[in-house]
Amino acid sequence: MTTLQASTQAQLRQFIEQIERLEEEKKAIASDIKDKFAEAKAIGFDTKAMRKIVQLRKKSDVERQEEEGVLEVYMHALGMLNEAPSEATVNAFLDAAE
Repeated sequence: MTTLQASTQAQLRQFIEQIERLEEEKKAIASDIKDKFAEAKAIGFDTKAMRKIVQLRKKSDVERQEEEGVLEVYMHALGMLNEAPSEATVNAFLDAAE
């Protein structure tokens, strides 16, 4: 088995400790986010919709439109929409598939 030099061991230990510290911070932030959603729910907001909005805001307009177009085409194919998708939506879907 190969042993690491003392300086390499110290560097490894430092990385591990930094990662552990960041994991603790991540856990604290996740708890804060959970608390914020609970607070919003307590005053009547729909947290499922809020989570979706947060997810959508992370995407660019183009990404969001492509995703919505694909969703619309699939929903129509499954009989979940009364009207056929617009030609622009179908074209966007086909462009995204290429």
